[in-house]
Amino acid sequence: MLESPTDPPTAAIPIARRRISWRLILPAVLLALIVAAAVFAPLIAPYAPNAQDLSARLLPPFWQSGGTGAHLLGTDDLGRDILTRILYGAQVSLSVGAIAVVCRLVVGVLIGLIAGYYAGPIRTFFMRLGDVQLALPSLVLAIGIIAALGPSLANVILVLAIAGWVLYARLVVSEVMVVRQQEYVASARLLGASHLRIMLRHVLPNIMPTVIVFASLDFGMMMLTEGSLSFLGLGVQPPQPSWGGMAAEGRALIGTAWWIATLPGAALVITVALVNVLGEQLRDRLDPRLDTSRTN
Repeated sequence: MLESPTDPPTAAIPIARRRISWRLILPAVLLALIVAAAVFAPLIAPYAPNAQDLSARLLPPFWQSGGTGAHLLGTDDLGRDILTRILYGAQVSLSVGAIAVVCRLVVGVLIGLIAGYYAGPIRTFFMRLGDVQLALPSLVLAIGIIAALGPSLANVILVLAIAGWVLYARLVVSEVMVVRQQEYVASARLLGASHLRIMLRHVLPNIMPTVIVFASLDFGMMMLTEGSLSFLGLGVQPPQPSWGGMAAEGRALIGTAWWIATLPGAALVITVALVNVLGEQLRDRLDPRLDTSRTN
């Protein structure tokens, strides 16, 4: 069956032929387990996240001498259970990363789609605006805005969204400039399709695989940025647990109670690594320009 001349080429055919390997399944399963642990933290956590027991303060993990099965990953200087706080801290890191990426993606794709399709002064305006923002390091910009607005979870999400839309916009503009020159777009234009229909029906679906891959990698960066801000005291405020905040609380005791800072930091590193590996695998399967005969 022949496709209509206005239909964009289907990338699903080469993608479907690519064999799903353990390199994709393993990080996806492990990341799904981390997400499930965060979602169901109130059900599986052995204690309340801020429950204190000074008689059990600074207990080491169970595998060290003095550790106990009642606190598998030990306790902090206030007797709070580290495992419980890591589970609840995962809620903060994952939710902040996800919400920030969605906000950045929506705003960036919308601006990039319009600027890339219409070009001219519209594209020039948004690209120069993006250049001004990119002149400032994102973390420095985030610290400055939060210092002015005050540290809170909502402000962290707002700052991360503001600081990152330009990355998506520039990516989308470059992709749209290529797609809009394709024959199926020209055919749709000659057949009288509106600009809105062309953007939504013919341009947007063909740039989304690239955007999705970029978003998956950006998700890990958002988690690291949130952790950095919390470590500096500009993110989630105590006593609410967050991985960056827990690492900051334990840095003064790193020599005697290493687990307070190290275990939350390890959770953050492992989660970000899984996200990055999954993003790389998604890129290999969603980018139709890659060689489909390559063994994964």
